[in-house]
Amino acid sequence: MRIVDRLVHVEGGPSFSFEFFPPKSDEGERELFRAVEELAQVGPDFLSVTYGAGGGTRDRTLGVVARLRRETGIEVMAHLACIGHTEAELSAILDRLEGDGVENLLALRGDRPKGQAAPEGGCRYASELVRLARRRGPGFCIGAAAYPEGHIECHDRNVDLAHLRAKVEQGVDFLVTQLFFDNAFYFDFVRRARQARIRVPIVPGLMPITNAAQIDRFTRLCGATVPMRLVLELERRRDDPEAVIELGVSHALEQAKDLLERGAPGLHFYTLNRSRAVLEIARELRRSYPARGEKSASAPPA
Repeated sequence: MRIVDRLVHVEGGPSFSFEFFPPKSDEGERELFRAVEELAQVGPDFLSVTYGAGGGTRDRTLGVVARLRRETGIEVMAHLACIGHTEAELSAILDRLEGDGVENLLALRGDRPKGQAAPEGGCRYASELVRLARRRGPGFCIGAAAYPEGHIECHDRNVDLAHLRAKVEQGVDFLVTQLFFDNAFYFDFVRRARQARIRVPIVPGLMPITNAAQIDRFTRLCGATVPMRLVLELERRRDDPEAVIELGVSHALEQAKDLLERGAPGLHFYTLNRSRAVLEIARELRRSYPARGEKSASAPPA
């Protein structure tokens, strides 16, 4: 299944998808597949697997992608970051993905590991990776990243949007956003993107907060703005882990419902390889937005 086909055929309802990172150990991989097994209960449209900086988790990523596709029957999207790879290396990875039957690719620049120079003949930007994948023909359905609050390395949102448009023009089929905690950023971003003639589906990315200490990491690493009322509530519950999870689930569920009611084509959940919080949210959403082939619990009998 080409993911973009699922996103544009809205009569099937919004898409739900879950993102995982490749584990560093065999036990971590077992935990990942336990989380996937639980989340499969809610009928995700696709799963995605991230890619380490400079290809640091390349083999794990490609192995997990192939295994998920083979063992779950759920569509899988492979992330691929171009920084640190030559074009020949990237072409070999694309060959491997095609050989494993992977149709969907998230093309990323990635973060250059400290102290490592870019190789000669490598791709510097995600747009170059998109162009490389597109030169192979129409085989891959290509997604790319978008930043509702602007990329943390770009201080001008108009410049950031121009870069995104250039990336899309190289052959991107859909966009997935960085996580955010205030839906106003997403809807303003979509408005600005449409004005810039970016017409592809834009899927919002969500991650429920499950740990109060995550807040500092979010704002530092990706620049996500956390609403002050949420910050204050988290501070009140900081010493009660269960209360923090309850708040995180409640806030993310509120976000999800608002996004879908106002026309988002789907939701992409960042799971951190854990299922509990995301599963609670997805189960509640499935009451109103059943998986394909299922009926809503509130729908009248046919």
